Amino acid sequence: MMKMMKKLKDYDFTLIITPILLTAFGTVMIYSASMVSAVVEGFESTHYLFKQLQWFMLGLVGFAFCALFPYKYYQRLIKPIILVIIVLLVGVLLFGEVRNNAKSWFQLGPIHLQPAEFAKLGLIMYLASVYSKKQSYINEFNKGVLPPLILTGLMLGLIVLQPDIGTAFIIFLIACTIIFSSGIRFKHLFILVAIGLIVLAIALPNMVTDTRIDRFTGAYEPFEAPETGGYHLIQSYIAIGVGGLTGEGLGQSVQKLGYLMEAHTDFIMAIISEELGFVGVVIVIGMLATIVLRGLFIANKCKDSFGALLAIGISSMVGIQAFINLGAISGVLPITGVTLPFISYGGSSLLILLISMGILNNIAKSVNEERQQPETVKEQPGLEKNVLNYRGGRPWSS
Repeated sequence: MMKMMKKLKDYDFTLIITPILLTAFGTVMIYSASMVSAVVEGFESTHYLFKQLQWFMLGLVGFAFCALFPYKYYQRLIKPIILVIIVLLVGVLLFGEVRNNAKSWFQLGPIHLQPAEFAKLGLIMYLASVYSKKQSYINEFNKGVLPPLILTGLMLGLIVLQPDIGTAFIIFLIACTIIFSSGIRFKHLFILVAIGLIVLAIALPNMVTDTRIDRFTGAYEPFEAPETGGYHLIQSYIAIGVGGLTGEGLGQSVQKLGYLMEAHTDFIMAIISEELGFVGVVIVIGMLATIVLRGLFIANKCKDSFGALLAIGISSMVGIQAFINLGAISGVLPITGVTLPFISYGGSSLLILLISMGILNNIAKSVNEERQQPETVKEQPGLEKNVLNYRGGRPWSS
């Protein structure tokens, strides 16, 4: 019993409690935001609540399993993981269900799966594994930097074809964060940016549609088209403005009564602002920031380069997705359909996020065990200079 308690102490309780509290709070807000729209769609008012609760329970199982499963074993499973993800991404283009003008979903009876969400975590594992093995020659562009980008480009291309530009953009930013953190030279980074801009310039004519133009103009000139492209953002502004400091009260939102579409998914933070005010918004953002910063802290302490890059990738996934969602509801960024981590309705997203938190906890456990037994730890080749000032898990020194 004492031995078990000692092992439990090695886990990061901040990264256990915070994601679970956020998900529980998100489930309550999903019920509040969706009860009316569920009835309008012909369901019970608790329809979306119970579906999210099912994914919450499944996510907790995945969280617990991944917290116990040694993260270093994922390196041995990278090939089958990536193969399965590519098969799923190809399969959804051939046999997927079209929702919101995108062929991004598999429907298996009452279950809907979005392969692009699984691709996020799969690509993080892949890039962390590959670049951790290339540390001795990370400064060689053709040998150390370029090869993994071919597979990364393939996965991004398959997601863009759905089309799911929002998720593709998130994965692109996550990949950039991991690559930069691996110790890539700045001149190589500029080369990659130039290549990305060239590819974007070639693909842009095929990506531009009237709907996307409306979303872009609606984000920055919403009152020029209040009935079309700017409608959602204006309704979001109303919800945020009405909330004030402490909000109208839980369940008292008016905007969810058919005015603000996707209130329980993309725009759930607007409903939180309306019902719980600025205080509620600050608490949610603070908890999300806690997860991101705690993950980066663990990465900074991890002496294993694979674990460090994996923690950076998971932390950046949460942070980037939250930033894009909050940017969309506030008019800083165009609306892309990106959900708020742990809060918005969405089974595939929640499952992957909770699994990711389990993996992050296992990395934290490994770090704490190594700190308790420094004489038995053999330090691995570390990361080159990066955003977290790594070199062999120790502070960078010139």
